[in-house]
Formats: sequence, C-alpha cells, structure tokens
Amino acid sequence: MDKVYDSATEALDGLLHDGMLIAAGGFGLCGIPELLIDAIVESGVKDLTVASNNCGVDGFGLGKLLDTRQIKKMLSSYVGENAEFMRQYLSGELELEFNPQGTLAERMRAAGCGIPGFYTRTGVGTVVAEGKEHKDFNGETYILEEGIFADISIVKAWKADPTGNLIFRKTARNFNPPAAMCGKVCIVEVEEIVPTGSLDPDNIHLPGIFVHRLIQGEHEKRIEQRTTRKKEDA
Repeated sequence: MDKVYDSATEALDGLLHDGMLIAAGGFGLCGIPELLIDAIVESGVKDLTVASNNCGVDGFGLGKLLDTRQIKKMLSSYVGENAEFMRQYLSGELELEFNPQGTLAERMRAAGCGIPGFYTRTGVGTVVAEGKEHKDFNGETYILEEGIFADISIVKAWKADPTGNLIFRKTARNFNPPAAMCGKVCIVEVEEIVPTGSLDPDNIHLPGIFVHRLIQGEHEKRIEQRTTRKKEDA
C-alpha cells in the first residue's frame, strides 16, 4: 500500500464530511498537525466534533477552525490560551465536554486497542462524573469512561518511513500517539520521510500499522508564550 501523498488536501480526499469526529494530536502549539488543519479549513466541512487536549491559539492550529465556525463540539481538557475558544463556549456557541488530561489520552488509547470503555477514579465526586456509571472496586468508587472512536485522526510526527513507522521529537510526542491510534483512518504529517529500513526498530514510537496516509511538509515553529528577562544594567 502506498501511504505517501503529495499534499494535505490529497491525503484528506474522500475522508471529510459534515458532522464527523476528528481526533487531533498536539499540545498547545507543540506537535500540532498544522498542514492538515489548514486543509480542513479550506475544505469547508462543518459541524465537526474535535477531540484534542486544547484548541490551539487564536488564529493558529485548531483555532483557525474556531474562527471559521467549523467546530460544533470540543472534547478537551484545557481551554486556556485561546480567547475565541472561551468566548464561544461561554456564549453557548460551542459545545464542550471537559475531560481530565489523563482520561482524554486513555479514551483515545483504549479505542485504538479496541477497548470500548474503562473505569477510573479520576473525576469521581465532580461534574465529570455526572451521568456516568459508577462502580465499586475494592471499596473505591470508579466511573466508566468510553473510548473515543474517531472517524479520522490527524497527527504530527518528526520522522517516518514510507510504511508509516513514526518517530516523534521529544515533547511533541504528547497526545499524538493515542490520537493516531483511535481514528478509523490516520493521516500523519511529518518533517522528514526516510527510506524504509533506516529507522532503528527500538526507536519507533508508533508502528506503521496505525498509519494510513502520510505527507511531508514545511512547518512553522511558533512559540506559544515568549518569556524574557529584563536586560541587566552594566
């Protein structure tokens, strides 16, 4: 199977439709599939549900899909750094399902392993537990969380070979592996595609069995929050 496509638009061809569920990797602006996001913006697809730790920042990453009102609902654990996200949520324009970070990651990973649900203590006694099944194990209360089975996954990796074996760079790994696992179709953008067999098997973070389509592209290196100290007097 030839997994390598020439562009993000070609890699998404035939996959997008209104009302779909998309799992997106990344954390803030670290390891986000920005080329695929841009292609989704250009497609005009709407009423999207997006499962991602957060929603980028104003005007960049998933924030672009908020600006164009293409997202109907977010499954997230953090809404900071994006004023438009907060504005749409507080005004009732955007649905939001809050998830503790670990729970969100495990919901993606579980689905990728074919597990429809799991019990966790995280969220017990809070609004997170409302409407969910409760069960006691060894005297402790747990709540049932369901796996996230996405229509597609969009993720960003550092290196790949043509079969889709992936290596992520440092903290850019973040939510990308579990997001990649839970999509019926996984599309990955990378900085470099290397020949098959050139990656050390012990260094592969996600095997190509999870990856269906692959593109290589140039990426913008943004800094989410630049912090500097005042210049000291001589």
